[in-house]
Amino acid sequence: MKSEKLKTNNVSFVLVFHFSLFTNKMPQTPHIEKHFTSGEIVRDTVIGMADGLTVPFALAAGLSGVLVSTGIIVTAGLAEIVAGSIAMGLGGYLAGKSDVEHYDSEYQRELYEIEEMLQHEKDEVMEILEEYGLTKGESLPIVESLAKRPADFADFMMRFELGLEKPDAKRALKSGATIGGAYIFGGLIPLAPYIIFDGVQTALLWSVVVTVIALFIFGYVKGTFTGTTPFKSAMQTCLIGSVAAATAFFVARAIGG
Repeated sequence: MKSEKLKTNNVSFVLVFHFSLFTNKMPQTPHIEKHFTSGEIVRDTVIGMADGLTVPFALAAGLSGVLVSTGIIVTAGLAEIVAGSIAMGLGGYLAGKSDVEHYDSEYQRELYEIEEMLQHEKDEVMEILEEYGLTKGESLPIVESLAKRPADFADFMMRFELGLEKPDAKRALKSGATIGGAYIFGGLIPLAPYIIFDGVQTALLWSVVVTVIALFIFGYVKGTFTGTTPFKSAMQTCLIGSVAAATAFFVARAIGG
C-alpha cells in the first residue's frame, strides 16, 4: 500500500514537471506569495507594537520614580518614541533590502554555476529529484529541459536547493513603515495618561492599567495570528512588559535616592 502511494505521488510529480516544461514555465506553489506577505505584515506589526508598548512604558515608569513633573516625562517619552520609531523603521527597511540583495546575489551565483559548471548543477538537480522519489530515468528529461533554459534552471535551484523565494522589491519600504508606525502607535498608549493627568503618581497608575490592558489585547491578537495559544501569548506579553517597567522604575528610584 505504501509503495503504491509513493508510486502515485511520483507519477503526479513527474506529470506536473513535464507539464511545466511543456508550457515553458516553472511550477508555482499555490498561495505562497499571499501567505508570505501576510506573515511579514504580522511579524512587522508584532515587532513594532511590542517594543512600542514596553520601551516607552518602562521609560515613563522609570522617570516617575525620580521626577514630579509629567511635562518632563511626556517630553522624554515623545523624544524616545520618535527616535525609537526611526531606528526600528530603518532597521526593518535595511533588513528588507538585505533580503533582496541576498536573493539577487545568490541568483547571479546560480546563473554563473549553470554556465560554468553545468554538469555539476545537473547532478545536483538529479539528487534533489531523487529525494522526491523520482528515478534517474524520470529525472533525466526534466534535467535536460532545464539545462536549455538557464533562467528557469536558476529559479529551480533557488527554490529547491537553497529554499529561497524571491522577495518583493517594495517589501523593504513597507516593512520599515509598518514597524515604525506600529512603534509610534504602541508608544503613545502608555504615555497618554501623562499627557492627560498632572499628577505623576496618578498618571503612572493609569499608565500601568491601560498598558497592561493593551499588552493583554495585543498578546491575545498576536497569539491568534501566529497560531499559538492566545491566552498564553497574552499572559507572556503582559509579563514581559510589566517586568521591564518595574525594573526601570526601581532602578531609577534607587539611583535617584
